[in-house]
Amino acid sequence: MKTLLNLIWLVLSGFWMALGYAVAGVICCVLIITIPFGIASFRMASYALWPFGCTLVDKPSAGAGAVLGNIIWLVVAGWWLALGHLVTGFLLCVTVIGIPFGVANFKLIPVSLLPLGKQIVET
Repeated sequence: MKTLLNLIWLVLSGFWMALGYAVAGVICCVLIITIPFGIASFRMASYALWPFGCTLVDKPSAGAGAVLGNIIWLVVAGWWLALGHLVTGFLLCVTVIGIPFGVANFKLIPVSLLPLGKQIVET
């Protein structure tokens, strides 16, 4: 079932959201100092492609650097990506079939705002 949901997700909104994360990752990797943000963005792009069957957990090794990085990410790129998830989620919730995909978009909002210090695990 999760494979079917992931394939429908990929067509409806997963590809476009992952593309947004990938563009943000490429921009972040251009500058040397923002490479950790680029790596986090690429990690989120893979999660945005296949969200069903995965969940996010806090990394036990995340510390003050992750908190500072999350604040910078939130100001620079996080709120744009979260807004994209919010709008897409509301549009998908208009139909009954789209409700699970809208909920998946809402599930991605916290990680789009604060990506550092999180890891993706299979459920």
